[in-house]
Amino acid sequence: MGIRDPSRRGVLAGGAALVAAALPRRAAAQATVLRWAENQAASHPAAQMIERVAKEVKEKAGGRLEVQGFPGGQLGGSRDVVEAVSSGAITMTTEGAALLGQFVPQLSIIEAPYIWKDAAHMQRALNSPLLEELNKLLVERRGLRMVGVTYYGQRHLTTGNKAVKTAADMQGFKLRVPEVDTFKAMAEAWGARATPLNFNELYLALSQGAVDGQENPLPTIASGKLNEVQKYLVLTGHIITPRLVVVNERAWRAIPEADRAILKAAIDSAAAWQDKEIASQEATLVETFRKGGMTVIEPDVESFRKPVLASVPAKFESKWGKGLWERIQEM
Repeated sequence: MGIRDPSRRGVLAGGAALVAAALPRRAAAQATVLRWAENQAASHPAAQMIERVAKEVKEKAGGRLEVQGFPGGQLGGSRDVVEAVSSGAITMTTEGAALLGQFVPQLSIIEAPYIWKDAAHMQRALNSPLLEELNKLLVERRGLRMVGVTYYGQRHLTTGNKAVKTAADMQGFKLRVPEVDTFKAMAEAWGARATPLNFNELYLALSQGAVDGQENPLPTIASGKLNEVQKYLVLTGHIITPRLVVVNERAWRAIPEADRAILKAAIDSAAAWQDKEIASQEATLVETFRKGGMTVIEPDVESFRKPVLASVPAKFESKWGKGLWERIQEM
């Protein structure tokens, strides 16, 4: 699964020295070093979560494990990092389900636009046997294992110069989206020009007008300082995103069972903290952005929802599996 793009071979080869240093290794004191890549800024709760895991593991594993975090895309863009974790060049990363769906297609459904009624619906589904079914496929096909699920937030639209109130206002709009087919299909359903771009290139692209706008959860907009280069916040709420903590399966199996339990408990504890922090920020950031000078728009949400549901589920049914969308809706 997941065809490698030959055009990136030079990039990956050029970064070989960097990712080789990220291999799990035994240090002089016999600590197993686990390097955890994260594309969010160090100020984002997802990156702070890694720090909390590292602290708890250091305290409880008696020096046998060391978790090192690399926020801000230090080890590469999202797709290349997932490839590196799959190969074992990097130990761990946290990534959106839709991007992981480029490697195991069924996974992208849990980050599909408008699939979740609310965050509670998402939690019910991800606490059901569904997630373990998807995890089994991820292990078998890509050598990756999900060891945690985090709440990333509800995604909204921002624009640089255009007041968007309905999907009709998106005609020809250059919308930055992740390098993910379902996001591209969503943008096209709105009539926008989908422009895939790595997150660590987004601030500059917005500031230079290379794209007209973007979509992300409020805490990501804040930590990436995207509000500095965007005038309008449009509360579309089109996707509720789960992000998944994934680890190289061979590296996971190489950790003694007792230490795996310590690491898993630390991830669960830090993920619970992260989820609460994201929810807390979501509750206040709209007003923060408004006071900071952004114009906040409450759009015609149905005008965004309707064209996406009319096209995207049917378009990806063969990829996700017949009946999976309906199964999730009933949870």
